[in-house]
Amino acid sequence: MSVKKILISQQQPKTASPYTSIAEKFGAEFDFRQFFKMEPLTSREFRAQRINILDHTAIVFSARTTIDAFFQLCEELRVKVPETMKYFCTTEAVANYLQKHIVYRKRKIFFGDGTPQSIIGLIGTKHKGENFLIATAESTSKDAVTKTFETQKFAFETAVFVKPVAQDIKDVDIHSYDMVVLFNPADVKSLYENYPDFQQGDLKFVSYGRSIVTAMEEAGLTIEVSAPTPETPSVAKAIELYLSRN
Repeated sequence: MSVKKILISQQQPKTASPYTSIAEKFGAEFDFRQFFKMEPLTSREFRAQRINILDHTAIVFSARTTIDAFFQLCEELRVKVPETMKYFCTTEAVANYLQKHIVYRKRKIFFGDGTPQSIIGLIGTKHKGENFLIATAESTSKDAVTKTFETQKFAFETAVFVKPVAQDIKDVDIHSYDMVVLFNPADVKSLYENYPDFQQGDLKFVSYGRSIVTAMEEAGLTIEVSAPTPETPSVAKAIELYLSRN
């Protein structure tokens, strides 16, 4: 069966994307629809973790959503974050987003290149004595930053600030598509929340990332294409290669 209609379980890119050239080259049609959104925990949900933010001298952010949730919860819980707090961010874009909530030039802010190892490099020997709080999203597995901090034996705690919430996609005729791309275990959860009696049939699935593979296999879904791989580092490249071979 040829693949002509492909559903990407994310927001549509705001700028030109590699999917455009694939559509033109193979006559494929791409649609985009978020299966879930990250939303802040309620103050009650956060308190259940028994985390005292002010016990920590540095916080690690890897996403803008956790930054918004962190400052929102601090306001709700009447926690005044001291100016001495240090911020370690996985990327420059995440670090720059802090300007929405604090006076950037007056704070100690550091950013890496997107890898957990780059955060470790920033900490070095100068900051290794800090008590870190790693801001995370609700997940069934540890994130890469947490695993790296465990290896380094730093003093740290993790705290969940955001959770995935399934979006209503019942208006989408899922079986009108030939292929669906999933990125996150929350995509699988949303799929079955929206379609409780879902049967895969001839629908082809593309998985991106390690955590999604386990979730899909546990749900009994057959994966047609997995990425990233050395040959297909991106979803677009994986789809392009699949279409060229089929």
